[in-house]
Amino acid sequence: MRFRPLRPESASTLAAPSAPVAPPEVMRGVVMDSPGDPAVLRVAELAVPEPVLSEVLVRVVAAGVNPIDAKTRSGAGVAAALPAAPAALGFDFSGVVVQAPFESHPFPVGTEVFGMAAFPRTGGSYAEYVLAPSLSLARKPASLSHVEAAGVPLAALTAWGLVVETALAHEGQRMLIHAGSGGVGHFAVQFAAYFGAHVIVTGSARNRDWLRDLGAAEVIDHECDRFEEAVAPVDVVIDLVGEAAGDTGSRSLRVLRRGGLLIEVPRGAWPGMADAAAEAGVRATGYAVVPDGATLATIGRLLDSRAVQVYVDAVLDLDDAAAAHTRLEEGHTRGKIVLRVSDD
Repeated sequence: MRFRPLRPESASTLAAPSAPVAPPEVMRGVVMDSPGDPAVLRVAELAVPEPVLSEVLVRVVAAGVNPIDAKTRSGAGVAAALPAAPAALGFDFSGVVVQAPFESHPFPVGTEVFGMAAFPRTGGSYAEYVLAPSLSLARKPASLSHVEAAGVPLAALTAWGLVVETALAHEGQRMLIHAGSGGVGHFAVQFAAYFGAHVIVTGSARNRDWLRDLGAAEVIDHECDRFEEAVAPVDVVIDLVGEAAGDTGSRSLRVLRRGGLLIEVPRGAWPGMADAAAEAGVRATGYAVVPDGATLATIGRLLDSRAVQVYVDAVLDLDDAAAAHTRLEEGHTRGKIVLRVSDD
């Protein structure tokens, strides 16, 4: 598999555990008071959360921006489970542990970590400090900067769950991945190729060469070609677009071999999926990310070995979260958008 340089390397090393330093009582975070367009996002002063039991308090250096964040901001996503406003948004982060449950904890004070917050049950990662369950954390890959690491957790864990745990990617398998250029997609392409699958991707013409470098054997220009007319039968379809966008899900049923598997990631938008799949003689399932730190650590080792790479398309300051959401919703992002929250 060939890779083009993504951006200059920002080398970092695991920080040596240091003496505990009490965090401040207040912090800056990006919140919304009510659902709406990106303009509803604002920076507010929030209380620094207090960890309990096995929770770890992390000083956030960078936070990843994901489509679920934008959906939640607009009133969909996980908006129904949000605590009382204002509360910081965001799942992904990379930073430094400032409070651990006990002295010999696997992630002691001073450890550089990345992972997912338990948002919306707790405050999110668009803030200077975030709580995270111990089991949702991993040590930050030494070869990645905090900005790069923040673009990994939710997207890479989702892609791993789709490709490795659900599709059981293997040598000789034919796999079609819709929207391979996005955050989840660019990891899914790499994981599928790493495990030997023949990867077919829908994407734009401008991303054709890049997607091939990631491991795609075939790239279909979704702006010019109907994928169901260009693809020979496949074993698995990973649909990151959804039935609501151009009937992508139901069209995908036509390219699956009998007994094949459709994994529909945008959930809830296709109530008739199970019946349509059964009628077509294939299997179908939805999927939701599992924030497992052990799996994230495995992904971290692949990143350190350069077998897999994260591509960061844009880095914006925390104050520019609204602009980040606007850019994300324009739909032309390659890889990930990341917010820089604080200094390393």
